[in-house]
Amino acid sequence: MILVTGATGTVGGRVARRLLDRGPLRVLARRPERVAFAGPSAEVVPGDYGDRASLDAAMVGVRAAFLVTNDPQRPQEDADLLDAARAAGVRRVVKLSAHAVGQPGADDLITDWHRANEDRLRACGLDWTILRPRAFMTNTLSWASSIRTEGVVRAFDGESPNACVDPDDIAEVACRALTEPGHEGRVYSLTGPEALTVREQTDQLGEVLGRSLRFEQLTADQFRAGLRRRYPEPVVEALMASAERGRSGSKAQVDPTVREVTGRPPKNFRAWAAENAERFN
Repeated sequence: MILVTGATGTVGGRVARRLLDRGPLRVLARRPERVAFAGPSAEVVPGDYGDRASLDAAMVGVRAAFLVTNDPQRPQEDADLLDAARAAGVRRVVKLSAHAVGQPGADDLITDWHRANEDRLRACGLDWTILRPRAFMTNTLSWASSIRTEGVVRAFDGESPNACVDPDDIAEVACRALTEPGHEGRVYSLTGPEALTVREQTDQLGEVLGRSLRFEQLTADQFRAGLRRRYPEPVVEALMASAERGRSGSKAQVDPTVREVTGRPPKNFRAWAAENAERFN
């Protein structure tokens, strides 16, 4: 039995779908009705990270677990999940973290939260694998509305390169770590095959869509205001710090890990855009 958390999110759902035909699968979801897939070997159970009894029930009979948490203002979630896993006899945990954890100068709220949770995982006594992806290519879907209506991409910084990664590649590495030996005690930094600026992504999207797109740079105040419509203030400031850090080139590193683990190269942004073109039209 493999347990997947975060299955209604970007990576967790992709992991769960890949595991549907690989043996018994259990999906833990706060809102089970939002789990948009099923299979003969898949069991969807209700649970909440703040409800220890639901975590204990979800872990019964589980051999390996994929761990996704997403609220840096609730640092106890990882600890509770790991305690429940250990109590149930789970042997292996694969955790979704962040690439910035490996950068000494990254000390914003979100990165420090991931860093502390990685430390908890290493100390928990279970076999572990940590995945540190760079920004998801799917993040560019936030431009879809302005592309459709105005032919415009708006972002805070158009000049800093970022080696963004296809979430499908992250999910494939996660599945290997959950189902194969040899990944214990490994930290996998996951990127795409090249570092692109937002301007370059805009140009590639325009070429794929057969349209002329233009880039408009947001001011810091505009960017912060947009973030405040979605996130609480501490998270806003962490995202601002991350964006400023990118201007030093800190997000341009390209890692070979996807190829090393899966035996194939990671998908580049142009190929990802071509596969998802209809989502921008």
